[in-house]
Amino acid sequence: MNKIKLLVASLSLSVMAIAQSYEGSIEFKMETSKDTTTNIYYVKGNNVKLDQIGRKSGKVEGSFVFDLSSNEIRFVNPIRKVWGEHKSETAPMIKGTCVSTKGTNTKMVQGQKCIEYIVKNTEENTQITYWLANNKYDFFAPLVKIWNRKDKQSIYFNQIKDLPKGSMPLLSEEKTISDGKLVSKLEVSKISKGSIDDSKLAIPSEYKKFEQK
Repeated sequence: MNKIKLLVASLSLSVMAIAQSYEGSIEFKMETSKDTTTNIYYVKGNNVKLDQIGRKSGKVEGSFVFDLSSNEIRFVNPIRKVWGEHKSETAPMIKGTCVSTKGTNTKMVQGQKCIEYIVKNTEENTQITYWLANNKYDFFAPLVKIWNRKDKQSIYFNQIKDLPKGSMPLLSEEKTISDGKLVSKLEVSKISKGSIDDSKLAIPSEYKKFEQK
């Protein structure tokens, strides 16, 4: 009888964990010395869509659709009305060693308390400070891993040790160690928690699959 109670309690906790996972949209900006881009995540369960907004047009110029349960990624081109399978590239080798530390500082970003994490690599002359919020953003760490992007913001994030579950940076700054120059900055500008319609994450039926010849 006790075993049954424990099983029921365990299942209840699992259901609660799933129910508490983040659902909604998250808008963020990525700044470099050359450009500033705006992106929006739409999150529902294990499905995430990333819309890339054109700086001049203000419209969606490209999207990626992630299925975190199957580790599949699809790209969507709304201009050409095509979609296709996106294959993650092999991540580049890191020169030297990345050392990650949990800082002692905290910062409020978008009304959420964020904890400082620092990843430093002296050989690459790079230090990235992440301000991590832990608000059931369970989608973020798996997404970064399967996407396997080559920018240092993504690569160094994967080097953080003992990353708390559900963490996501609401602000991160990449700087050169030698002179403290800002190289790139990622900042969440808007968080809208709420129900996301399935159609928002779906590829339009009239879009054709792109077949590489």
